[in-house]
Amino acid sequence: MPDASCPDTVFYGYRSGDTAYSQQSGPSGLRSQRSIVSPPKLPTDEKRASLTFRQIARTGRRYTNPLISVGHWRRRALLVGAALLAGLIAIVFAIGSERAIGLHARLIATSPWLSLLVAPAGFAAMAWLSGRFVPATQGSGIPQTIAASLSPDPAVRGRLLSLKIAVAKVFLTLGGLLCGASIGREGPSVQIGASVMHALAGRRFGRIASSRNLIVAGSGAGIAAAFNTPVGGIMFAIEEMCRDHAFRANGTTLTAVIFAGLMSLGILGNYTYFGSTPAALNWPLGIWPVLICGTAGGLLGGTFSRLLVASARGLPGRVGDFAAAHPIAFAGGCGLATALVGLATGGATYATGYAESKAALEGLAPLPVYFFAAKMLVIWLAFVSRIPGGLFAPALAVGAGLGSALAGLSPGNAEPALVILGMVAFLSGMTLAPITSFVIVMEMTANHQMLIPLMAASVIAYGFSKSVSPRALYDALAAPALDRAQAEVASVASGKPGAA
Repeated sequence: MPDASCPDTVFYGYRSGDTAYSQQSGPSGLRSQRSIVSPPKLPTDEKRASLTFRQIARTGRRYTNPLISVGHWRRRALLVGAALLAGLIAIVFAIGSERAIGLHARLIATSPWLSLLVAPAGFAAMAWLSGRFVPATQGSGIPQTIAASLSPDPAVRGRLLSLKIAVAKVFLTLGGLLCGASIGREGPSVQIGASVMHALAGRRFGRIASSRNLIVAGSGAGIAAAFNTPVGGIMFAIEEMCRDHAFRANGTTLTAVIFAGLMSLGILGNYTYFGSTPAALNWPLGIWPVLICGTAGGLLGGTFSRLLVASARGLPGRVGDFAAAHPIAFAGGCGLATALVGLATGGATYATGYAESKAALEGLAPLPVYFFAAKMLVIWLAFVSRIPGGLFAPALAVGAGLGSALAGLSPGNAEPALVILGMVAFLSGMTLAPITSFVIVMEMTANHQMLIPLMAASVIAYGFSKSVSPRALYDALAAPALDRAQAEVASVASGKPGAA
């Protein structure tokens, strides 16, 4: 190496792999020193092959170890088993709902005036049971599920989702349908599916997935199994459950929806909820029904959403004071009002409205002009009574009634086509979930030739509803549900009495 004390030292350096030279010159300018540094030795072909083989082996073990891991397959089996169980409960729930609705119809057929006794007693009983023993079952179930997915606290999530809540939700909703309440089973199915999948959360079974992803997957499985709408279940999980955060439950949701759907196919077969409806629009005049239904459905759905959100905060005046002080008696009064509306409409407003909507879609029995308004009234009565039950299926009946009422404005098109447009428009306007709305209605009616009109009506309704009700219905209802659960957990932690 060159002498650092010599000022006349010149160093010529080359990067690794080259020969390094140093030259020292004296006064005479003659070369006095030269050193050569050998480059590092490159690995031989044998060593290079051995290194490559070890890298491949390490990579292979990284991917093959899960395939031969007992714990990995155990976690996968638990996930599949939970999805199958969620689908099975949703199917039993669906069958029980049909039986409860049929039993109520036979009871009212014996004497329509019996509803004046059955409805108030049933509403009061369901309100007392849910409020006294399982408050998390009150209402739809979708707001509770969204609230649970937003909370990082396991205690809060346990207040909103559990197997106990799932079982109670089934029986209490069936009780409401048995007494003629205008409620549906889609919201309860979401909460049931999420509760079953959430049971896998934590470290008891290993880390199958995050709690949020399990809740999102269970909600999609509940929708898919309840109505045989697998694509709709996935879209619901993405659009409704993940408004406030990115959707990251791809594999978990697909697994849950697929196996819950397989359970539905295995028991009920490949059915469509409303049957096959060959309704179609005549073009180019078909653009007018799309615009009319989209506009009317968006404005009406947005207004109804605002009414529900405002009612959830409390009713005004003396009625609100009475509801807060005497919730059971108030629920009984809501049941009596439901019975009176049912008597006035010849029993058309009881339960989900499935039979009436199906008949209108098939063109067998047109709906009365007042049907959608009467149906909205009884849905609101069930909502403010706080009995367990969903809004989704009754909302489809409101949309069917709206489309039937607007059919007179488009004489060149068949009424069933406008009924379908009204259903998707009102649902999109009420929920602010346009993609989920048209996908589910398309799957429920098995009518692919109406796909573009359904998409257009859903987007138009979404735009008009946004101007009336900027915040989505279930998202707005989830906030107070989360606040109540957090308050209950804090009350228990502080040792205060009265927290269930």
